Amino acid sequence: MKIISINLGIEKEIQMGNSVDRTGIYKLPVQNAVRVTGIGLEGDFIESKKHHGGPDQAVYIYGAADYAWWEKELGVKIHPGTFGENITISGLESGSFNIGDILTIGDVTLEVTMPRIPCWTFAARMEDPAWVKKFRQAERPGFYCRVKREGVIKAGDAVALENFQGETISIQQLYQDYYEKNKTEEMLRRHLNAPVAIRWRKRMEDELAKIAGQSA
Repeated sequence: MKIISINLGIEKEIQMGNSVDRTGIYKLPVQNAVRVTGIGLEGDFIESKKHHGGPDQAVYIYGAADYAWWEKELGVKIHPGTFGENITISGLESGSFNIGDILTIGDVTLEVTMPRIPCWTFAARMEDPAWVKKFRQAERPGFYCRVKREGVIKAGDAVALENFQGETISIQQLYQDYYEKNKTEEMLRRHLNAPVAIRWRKRMEDELAKIAGQSA
C-alpha cells in the first residue's frame, strides 16, 4: 500500500436544508509534505469538533479499492478527498481492517479506532439527499485513526500494516452493529474490549447501562 493523496479541509459554507453552515468536509489534495500531530494533520480545517477530530479521530482514511467500487456503482470518476478523508491509500479496502490495527508511514504510526458514520453534512457535500442511506448500505465506511507517533508524510509514501493481536472486531462488523436496533450485552462488550475511539466507547457504555437498567 502507499499514499495516493493527502487531503486538507478548507473552510467552506454548505447548504443544509434551509440553513447554511460551515464545514471542513471539502478536502483538497496537497503536493507538499504534511505534519501529522496528535490531533490531526496540520492545516486541516475542522468545524464541528463535537463530532469530528480529537485524539481518537485525528486522521480519516479512505481506500482506493473502496473508491473504485463507488466509481463503478455511481458511474462517475471520484477524486481523492471527495469523501472528506485526510489520506487516500492504494490497495486499501476499509471493511476488512480491525480496530487496533497499526498503519506505519515513515515515522508516523496510526491506530485504527472506528468506522466513519455518514451524516447529513456528508449528504449535502455529495448533493444527494439519499446519500446517508446509500453509504450505510455500501458498508465501505473508511476509518478513523489515533496518532501513536507523530511525524511527516507525503504522497507516494509506503504504508505498512501490522494486525492487532489483542481482542478486537472488524470495521465492517462494528459498522453493522452500530445500526443494530436490538444490541445485546455480548455485542456491546465485544466493542468495549477492543481499543475503540472514546466517542464510540461512551456510546456503547450508555447502551450497556440501558440494558442493565432494563434487566434490573
